[in-house]
Amino acid sequence: MPDVDALRKLREAGVAVLLYGPPGTGKTSLIEAAFPDLITVAGDGDTTVGDLIGEYTQDAGGGYEFVYGPLVNAMQEGRPLLLDDATLISPKVLAALYPAMDGRRQIQVKAHKGETIIAADGFYVIAGHNPGVHGAVLTEALASRFSVQIQVGSDYDLAASLKINRTAVRIARNLATLQQAGDVGWAPQLRELIAFQKIADVLGTEAAFANLVGVAPLEDRDAVAEIVTKAIGRPVNALALGRQL
Repeated sequence: MPDVDALRKLREAGVAVLLYGPPGTGKTSLIEAAFPDLITVAGDGDTTVGDLIGEYTQDAGGGYEFVYGPLVNAMQEGRPLLLDDATLISPKVLAALYPAMDGRRQIQVKAHKGETIIAADGFYVIAGHNPGVHGAVLTEALASRFSVQIQVGSDYDLAASLKINRTAVRIARNLATLQQAGDVGWAPQLRELIAFQKIADVLGTEAAFANLVGVAPLEDRDAVAEIVTKAIGRPVNALALGRQL
């Protein structure tokens, strides 16, 4: 069954899904493809309850009006809500979402006269999680809300079909294998491979390979440079400007 069809069936059944994997593997793109009516919240450590539910804002006349947030909009309109980087959001903020996800399917907007919002049919919550990213914590409370948790890795076959440089794809596959074995901590994902091809088209493959080395974390850069060097048959260093000593 295609990935998008699986997500749509889970929505129909009301089974919340959490997609997890390294940044750049296409988690968000997959969800957007499955749900054209998607509402997205880009989570981070500064996300507040008001960012989800709504808050008072000043209008043109100098007065204040309550503007609903994405959670309320999704509930009222029966649309899917993506919490991108959900695990960067404070657990206290996420707690405001939980009543909408359980059997109650409703929340109380305390800031707006204690109004009760009841979820319309079609309302659905999906979350994205990047393990290993600084500050990303998958708490037990959050994990328990998502009955299905799916690991998303880069589709290197898709990268090849997108006509991305074959050697770059092979390097990425090799690094992914080493990463799974615990020998390196990083491997290029689909996002980096797409960027590689764009750079190669503009500056040439030599610059693209040098950039691939440069975007690797410092602790993995030497290992990545060694693998790239072996793959293309010449030494490769990270891109640099200025006179080379």
